[in-house]
Amino acid sequence: MNLYWKSIWARRRRPFSSANLTLTAMLITKDFHDVPTKLDKNGRPVRIFVISPNVPGYPKAKFPGVVVFSEIYQVTGPVERFAGQIASHGYIVACPSSFHEFQGPEAIPYDTEGTDRGNKYKIEKEVTAYDEDATLAIDLLTSLPNCTGRIAATGMCLGGHLAFRASFDPRVLSSVCFFATDIHSATLGKGDDSLAKVRAGDLTGKGELVMIFGKQDTHVPRAGRDLIRKTLEDANFIEVQAQHAFIRDESSKGRWDAALTRSLFTFLLEVFERTVGRDLGPRVEDGKEIEHVC
Repeated sequence: MNLYWKSIWARRRRPFSSANLTLTAMLITKDFHDVPTKLDKNGRPVRIFVISPNVPGYPKAKFPGVVVFSEIYQVTGPVERFAGQIASHGYIVACPSSFHEFQGPEAIPYDTEGTDRGNKYKIEKEVTAYDEDATLAIDLLTSLPNCTGRIAATGMCLGGHLAFRASFDPRVLSSVCFFATDIHSATLGKGDDSLAKVRAGDLTGKGELVMIFGKQDTHVPRAGRDLIRKTLEDANFIEVQAQHAFIRDESSKGRWDAALTRSLFTFLLEVFERTVGRDLGPRVEDGKEIEHVC
């Protein structure tokens, strides 16, 4: 046996040792910040839950940020798991508790009483207060030493509408909105002007916007979806065979579609990776028309 094969054989017979490996894992940590607000008449802070990536051995690592807006039930188990999955792909996630004007940051049950309570809070809250919460969540992310300052947003139900409104903030480079309620009817809360702001040009030149709806969603009927689509000419508009709350993996009342959720989560990651996961610099329009070819 020549020297080459002797060396290969010696390496194959060498006992395995984990000391020879460099292990890099994307773990996550959980924390929260109670941030003072100006518009809460009771003087209560908004609690913002933060789920962060943690790569052992890389204390100086920096990550983009994502604001995850919740349903009317605040930050529940399904919302936290959704946010945790985003964080595990290398994003610092901030989840604000939406109803600090009315109660503490604890999750609202998915039962009848909780649903009625959440819907009551939703329409009683001022839209300017929703916007303040979003601004504070973005401010918090950009202030963290491990955040790159590149911000995206997402959310479901009420949170889908709030992620949509977050798109008006020029710091938000992309938003992926799941079954956003009340946009078509202007019934988010007191002073809902979401589509009016779009018609006034407030989205012009802002970040990428993705709207995802289920065709069987009774909360946003076809006429409502058509109105949103017509108003948001430049948005990515996706309709799927699903009901409302189809991404909720607990207490979905028979509507959870795990396979569809996985597919759309992959799409969300593509959008976030492209828009905030890397820095492409400012967009420059070349003025060229797309060539019509086969």
